[in-house]
Amino acid sequence: MDSLLNMNMETEIIEKRKNGKIKISCRQKDHSVRYFLIVIGVLTMISFLFLDIEWGKLLARLPEIPLIFMKLFTFQFDKMDQIIEAFFETVSVAVLSTFLGIVLGLFFGIFAANNILHIKGLPTFVKAFFSFIRAIPTLVWVLLMLVCLGFGPAAGIVGLCIHTTAFFTRSFAQSFEDVSDEVIEALEVTGAGKLQIFFHAILSSSFSQMIAWIGMRFEINFAECAILGMVGAGGVGFMISNSIQSYDYGTAGVAIVLVFLFAYLIERIFVAIKKTLAGKN
Repeated sequence: MDSLLNMNMETEIIEKRKNGKIKISCRQKDHSVRYFLIVIGVLTMISFLFLDIEWGKLLARLPEIPLIFMKLFTFQFDKMDQIIEAFFETVSVAVLSTFLGIVLGLFFGIFAANNILHIKGLPTFVKAFFSFIRAIPTLVWVLLMLVCLGFGPAAGIVGLCIHTTAFFTRSFAQSFEDVSDEVIEALEVTGAGKLQIFFHAILSSSFSQMIAWIGMRFEINFAECAILGMVGAGGVGFMISNSIQSYDYGTAGVAIVLVFLFAYLIERIFVAIKKTLAGKN
């Protein structure tokens, strides 16, 4: 205990309380957290002032929220065939946009990783380019595709694919760069080519991380498909939006529950896959 108390007191303060417990605090970290909270608090106050929220009206309408949810849970199954058709359209858009994003992200991820091609400046350029694409929200890309391709699932697929490709390029490159340099150098010494090193060392070593990224992105894409349908990209989101606008809350409730169940199922499936891969390793 004496050696513990003689630690660098400029960074850590250790106090022994009456109840026998020890309190350890770090001045630098404490100050950082305090400044961070102050900045967040100031930004929050500025946001409230800028938005000019009518708090009286907001508080008066809060009791309507549980009433709306009660209406949503009075399920109506008379349009179940339309809900199923719209739901599978949304799933199809999510699957296709994710698959295309995986293929393109894998391709561009090779150029974005620092430990594969060793072309000076190329990884930085590729990462910067796709960071710009990723910074633009998916909704903007889909709206642009709606202008180019018209209303329907094609605009949703292309718009989602653009943002998904940018996401996978960055995440796959990060997974590739996590592979030990010693492994790559050992294969290079044996005379292995870049393709052999990529497929037999880099790709296999980063596969479990890639599965985790794919699972997370597929969940995001499915959720975004449901939202993007409300702006004209089709699918179950369009069905939910139309049902709510026409006060058909029971139909909207069925569609929302279906979306929730499928999203939960996706999560459990990818968790199981990740555990299986972890067990094999």
